[in-house]
Amino acid sequence: MKKLFAIVVIAMILSGVCVLGFEAKKTPVPNNYYQVFLNDKLLGTITDKAKLEEYIDNNGQYFKNKYKVDKIYAPTGLQIKKVTTFSGDVDSVSDIYKKINKDASFTIQGYEMTIKPKNDDDSEKKKPTKINVLKKDTFKKAVTNLIDTYVGKDAYQHYLDDDQPKIETTGETIENVYVEEDITVKETKIPTDEKIFTDVNELTKYLMYGDESKESIYDVKAGDTIESVAFANKVNPEELLLANDTLTSRTNLLYPGQQLKIAETNPKISIVEESYVVEDVESRFKTEEKYDSSLLMGDDKVTQEGQNGLDRVSQKVKEINGEIVYVDPQGKQVLKSPVNKIILKGSKYVSGVGSLTNWGWPTDSGWRMSSGYAYRNSPVGRGRELHTGLDISGTGYGSKIYATNNGVVMIAERHYSYGNYVVINHNNGYMTLYAHMSKIAVKKGQKVARGQVIGYVGCTGDCTGPHVHYEVWKGSKWNHINPAVLYPGGYR
Repeated sequence: MKKLFAIVVIAMILSGVCVLGFEAKKTPVPNNYYQVFLNDKLLGTITDKAKLEEYIDNNGQYFKNKYKVDKIYAPTGLQIKKVTTFSGDVDSVSDIYKKINKDASFTIQGYEMTIKPKNDDDSEKKKPTKINVLKKDTFKKAVTNLIDTYVGKDAYQHYLDDDQPKIETTGETIENVYVEEDITVKETKIPTDEKIFTDVNELTKYLMYGDESKESIYDVKAGDTIESVAFANKVNPEELLLANDTLTSRTNLLYPGQQLKIAETNPKISIVEESYVVEDVESRFKTEEKYDSSLLMGDDKVTQEGQNGLDRVSQKVKEINGEIVYVDPQGKQVLKSPVNKIILKGSKYVSGVGSLTNWGWPTDSGWRMSSGYAYRNSPVGRGRELHTGLDISGTGYGSKIYATNNGVVMIAERHYSYGNYVVINHNNGYMTLYAHMSKIAVKKGQKVARGQVIGYVGCTGDCTGPHVHYEVWKGSKWNHINPAVLYPGGYR
């Protein structure tokens, strides 16, 4: 009996060992978790992806209020990957959130606008400008504001409505308005630490003045004019008009104590306006010199006073952000012929010394001043600059360029920026420069007379269309001054 009992006990013990051994080797059930990566760096593991996204959204109230949005999203570099693991180690959603918040910015839904300049020269590529907006309409309205500024709100609306007044005698018709750059739109999630435009006026200002908009106030003094204030503050007259709503034209009168805002433009986009213009312009009379051997050399006698004529000139004009960059002559009708001024001089000898009082004009009639002696944004990409002369357009490619006074040719050569250019020393304290010629008609050292052809209008060097760049130097080479001092009666 005892032996039987011992056998039963041993059998029970062995049975228990077998049972226990079977339970110890049982395979555990795997878990489906989520690993969280930020810029490929593992932050931890969570049980529920949706809970992390919900936690991010619930803790983004500050940005919801700031941008008036309904949802906050994860950073762009955040990845949540599903994994199957036997490990039971997980992180809390709040701990993962803290790690994310430390190293990255959360995002909101919006649009990235990329402004890509059109570059003809691949060697000087300009970087695209990227602008973030919550709504596409914000950007569209800002661009429309710029068009209204540079083209004119009423004129642009008439262009859109296709009801511009017909030109009966003189006037202007807008043929095309567009943005020169390529603009692409991408809906994306934008980091909240980046600049995001929500206000149309703020974006308009940025598109016109750029990142570092510098404004100052100028107190008008007695004798100030629009042009003198602009020049003294290194802006051009058009920029002064843009910055001050109370100014409507260059002819506005200023009064002492008046305060004007000074701001340099640095446009991020180029508003192009192409128009057909018909206007009546005075054709400047020429001064004709005749010689009389009975008069002493240096004695001048006016035998006939000059009278300006009147031409009806048709032109196609291209402007970028209010600056004329190309003038294409379409026709010219002489309404009144000019009467030449005749001066009787005491000798037939052509002096190499120019007159101090009688300065001619470098082009034929029908010209248009496309850029004056003023500060401006360079149309060929050199940034802010003082335009050191007059750009005279409208007479057409290949038209004649004249010496504006007697003198001796000092320079007649090619320059990387001026193109084909001529400099005349008038030996009276002044020198004049004529640039961008298609062809030079004189040589260095040659004596020339006022009104003599010295070259032909072209577009060599840095230029955007056929014109002559005319400079006046006083006293020494490159000491340029405003040509207006030689024309006290005006250019016309």
